[in-house]
Amino acid sequence: MEPSVSIAFAQINQKVGDLAGNASRIIEAAALAHEQGHDILLLPELALTGYAPEDLLLRCQFLADQQAALTSLQESLSRFQDLHVVVGHVAGTEKGTFNAASVFLNGDNLGTYLKQELPNYSVFDEKRYFTAGRKSLVFTVRQHTFGVAICEDVWFASAATAARQAGAQTLLILNASPYVVRKHDIRLGIVRRNVSDTGMSAIYCNLVGGQDELVFDGHSFVLNAKGEVVSELNSFCEAIGSVGISQSGQLLSQAPLPFGKTRSVPLTPRNNEAPEAEIWRGLVMGTRDYLGKNFFQKAVLGLSGGIDSAVVLAVAVDAIGAENLHAVMMPSRFTADISLQDAQEMVQGLSVRYDDIAISPMFNTYLDALSPLFGDLPQDTTEENLQARIRGVLLMALSNKFNAIVLTTGNKSELATGYCTLYGDMVGGYAPLKDIPKTLVFSLARWRNTQSPVIPERIITRPPSAELREDQTDQDSLPDYEVLDAILEHLMEHNDSVEAIVNAGFAREDVEKVARLLRINEYKRRQGAPGPKVTTRAFGRDWRFPITNGYRF
Repeated sequence: MEPSVSIAFAQINQKVGDLAGNASRIIEAAALAHEQGHDILLLPELALTGYAPEDLLLRCQFLADQQAALTSLQESLSRFQDLHVVVGHVAGTEKGTFNAASVFLNGDNLGTYLKQELPNYSVFDEKRYFTAGRKSLVFTVRQHTFGVAICEDVWFASAATAARQAGAQTLLILNASPYVVRKHDIRLGIVRRNVSDTGMSAIYCNLVGGQDELVFDGHSFVLNAKGEVVSELNSFCEAIGSVGISQSGQLLSQAPLPFGKTRSVPLTPRNNEAPEAEIWRGLVMGTRDYLGKNFFQKAVLGLSGGIDSAVVLAVAVDAIGAENLHAVMMPSRFTADISLQDAQEMVQGLSVRYDDIAISPMFNTYLDALSPLFGDLPQDTTEENLQARIRGVLLMALSNKFNAIVLTTGNKSELATGYCTLYGDMVGGYAPLKDIPKTLVFSLARWRNTQSPVIPERIITRPPSAELREDQTDQDSLPDYEVLDAILEHLMEHNDSVEAIVNAGFAREDVEKVARLLRINEYKRRQGAPGPKVTTRAFGRDWRFPITNGYRF
């Protein structure tokens, strides 16, 4: 059955503020869509500016430059005759600044749609920057009418219903929807409820790539009017999907095309894969894009022989390649021999450059220098933190000398409770595990070893320890991680009170301790490195508690 209309949808990886580069990628996608004979090319939300531009939108010069880039893009797209290009951009009028999408055809603008529902929760603050639109936009290609919507518009029924009432048979949805675990299932449910139930089919095109702490997974899809999946792209890779619409309105799936730098990534959707698999790919993409988009080709990290640094090393190898990594072991007199052995086994297996710098001589020099001031005071966390800070100084020296970003190795559980040293093990430019609870760190390590055994088994099975004093384990200071992470989920993701968590079956002593640690360590988290968000509530844009805070939750 020959399609009456053929639509391509391109999940592409854009960079905020790179107007020329983003326009070039749009043109590249349009050239491929035109070459394949498609009638429409659908692109992600704010494809020209990247998402989210944040306070760039408050700069008049940026808005003027974006408008100039949009005008130039419209002219460049005119050479792809008869291709309708639906592109996301910023629009400015006397009524305000808008999150917009225009339909370009043969050099003309057939209409501009202004996003109606502006999200203002979690990581979103679009009401800070944009004015809401009010009108639908529809256009017709070969007697089939298309409506346009942008991301949050389909999380409510009103915009889709209005498009249907304006005559739309298929809704084209531009998106910059950040990843959290199992987000794809949520999107499918929302589009079925608010689009398919109106009798429209839907083409959902999502951004892909890392942008600071946000990771966009792509995972674009097509639903027919019954809410059935007709076509779907894999997550965490650039690709161009396509679908045909017959004269009777039937949707015909077509083979996807690889695009950009991820041509080796398989395009078959990974249905029913383990959560650890999609989280891992999100961490890899977030790490690769943060380094690449900020012009870092190499990275250095402190390898301890423990689970966190082992997982960070494995993520980094998958992201940028072993040849671009430098692992440094910095043992003290408290470092166990098995930590050294496990670290060496891992770097040898991965072919990562490895160096060993003993910190005991430096530690003793610091103690001697401080001895007249410390006097007979007993040793405590001061001396423990001093070791971590010596390591931080060494890593930053290597970073400066070799232009290699430091990957910090802390996890979400440690950051939540302050079980980390400011200017010590918190030193770094990017934190791949920032939103990964400790229990999930172990799960990720086990999953990664099912793909290829890169993390020595003893690293996974031995009790975790910071090794800053004799016979130290994490549970000397914290509840068991299964308990800790469960309490943190109640406190962070559900905003539950201490009493509610105790009533849920947790020991009051544990709950009150964790709540106190979460509250008093906000100052540390504000000074920590960014890292990719994968849970429903992450530290950073998603967590905005005051440092100076008299309220006890």
